[in-house]
Amino acid sequence: MSDVIQRRELATFLRARREATDPAAVGLPRGSRRRTPGLRREELAQLSGVSVTWYTWLEQAREIGVSRQVVEAIGRALRLGRDDRDVLFTLAGMALPSGPPEPPRVNDTLARLVQTLQPNPAYVANVWWDVLACNDMYAELLGGFDERPAPERNILWLTFTQKRSRNLFVDWETEARQLVGQFRINLAQHPNDPRGGQLRTALLDASPRFAELWQEQTARRFEPSRKQLRHERLGVLHLDYVKLDVAEQPDLAMLVFLPADEKTAGKLGSRFVPYGAVHESAPA
Repeated sequence: MSDVIQRRELATFLRARREATDPAAVGLPRGSRRRTPGLRREELAQLSGVSVTWYTWLEQAREIGVSRQVVEAIGRALRLGRDDRDVLFTLAGMALPSGPPEPPRVNDTLARLVQTLQPNPAYVANVWWDVLACNDMYAELLGGFDERPAPERNILWLTFTQKRSRNLFVDWETEARQLVGQFRINLAQHPNDPRGGQLRTALLDASPRFAELWQEQTARRFEPSRKQLRHERLGVLHLDYVKLDVAEQPDLAMLVFLPADEKTAGKLGSRFVPYGAVHESAPA
């Protein structure tokens, strides 16, 4: 989006939100002589602590400097909700404000989807790898999952502190490095969430190997991959590991293990879809 178009979009958005704001909601009398719906420009300027001339220029999409402090003041004056506030900051060309972290929650439809994927192992996790929902096959892989307290229902914690989880992955070392690298990126992206720092401290105290890998300062993004997992009852499983983001909750993701061959599908009682068997639409 060019600067001119972005300034126009910002001006249009501000005008619409100003005209939709009930004067009484911000402590002003509605009055009977109002020719403008919602707030007047001079009223919003006064509430935001800026001059009427400057705010008028802003709604005229003029090329003027806009500070983060002023954008925050306008957002507060308009009583913007989270979604409208995000639009305001985006159109102003600024990073979105970081609010207090919201408690993670898995909606009923997502929880049902995870169960529907049974017998393919699947779970929902937040950015700290806390398992918020999983199906029976994934719980069976972890072992004793339901008996664990909530803070220990965490992939990082289980990987570095539980012998069963260490034996779960044929290539445990590669898995451990990947997790630590992703954890480092998530810590940098979510500095205001205390859960990340608390988990790091707990892992440094509990696992010498985590402490060694943490000192390597390696960062790694998630990539779909093929993994070999040892199942106590079924033996070695060859699984393709994929991650699907949850659109309405960007801090959540669903992770699924799909059988990579017919033998693994047979062990799981699942269906193997050969590569290239997916129907694809030709581009328009």
